[in-house]
Order: sequence, then structure tokens, then C-alpha cells
Amino acid sequence: MIFRKATKEDVPFIIQMLANDKLGKLREDYRKPLPEKYYNAFENINADPNQELIVIEKAGEVIGTLQLSFIQYLTYQGGIRAQIEAVRIREDLRAGGIGQQMFEWAIARAKERGAHILQLTTDKSRPEALHFYEKLGFKASHEGMKLHFEA
Repeated sequence: MIFRKATKEDVPFIIQMLANDKLGKLREDYRKPLPEKYYNAFENINADPNQELIVIEKAGEVIGTLQLSFIQYLTYQGGIRAQIEAVRIREDLRAGGIGQQMFEWAIARAKERGAHILQLTTDKSRPEALHFYEKLGFKASHEGMKLHFEA
């Protein structure tokens, strides 16, 4: 597997994977042509040195994606937190160990960038995801809260 920075050409494959799960179907707008807002978001992510949108290739095909955000803090003596988001694997390849390899890569990358912690959120309606993250060593140490705004 090859882990590389996503390109503009990868955006449709990424959005297709994001839209292909029970929650993604409710919030993404995957269609052809892809709405321009996704390309605008990609350009913003790509221009930010603290964002890494990654795709995973196998045999020349995009099979997975994840995004790492590196957040500088004053706490932890000026530490850096890595946040992992939007982890997806192509549907036909799920449950084959690719997710673990993706997280092993992300953990190594976060350490390489000097992060003192890698954090994530997971929807409470996904107990299988919570179990997967716990097996990787993540701890449910905090209670998270969100405030959604109307678009």
C-alpha cells in the first residue's frame, strides 16, 4: 500500500468513500459532477501546512483516505495535537486489516510531526468503531460535545 498526499483528481474518490456509510449518506452530496464546494475545501486543506489529506493506494487504485490535522497549543508546554478525521476504506475492502495499517501509519506520522497525542472522535451510533479504536490503544478519556450550526 502507498500512502500519499491527495491530489485534486482524488477528490471524487474521497467523497464517494465518505458518502458510502450510514452517516455519510446523510451529510455528503456525492454526484457527478461533484459540487464545486468539495474542490474549494480541498484547495484550502491543501494550502494549509497543518493539514494532511491522505489517500491510500493499492495496485494503482485509491482504496482509503484519512485526514490529519496538526493543532498547536500552549498547553502541554506548547505541544502539538494530531487529530485524525474522515477515515474511510473502500467498501469492498473493509474488515481486511487495512484500517489497522492506516492507523499504524497515522500514529507514526503524528509522532514524526512532533505530536504528543493523536485524538479522534467517533459517533456514538458506531460501537464497532469504538471497539476498533480501543483495540488500537485509544482510550475514551474525555466526553466530547458539539454545537452544529445551520448552513
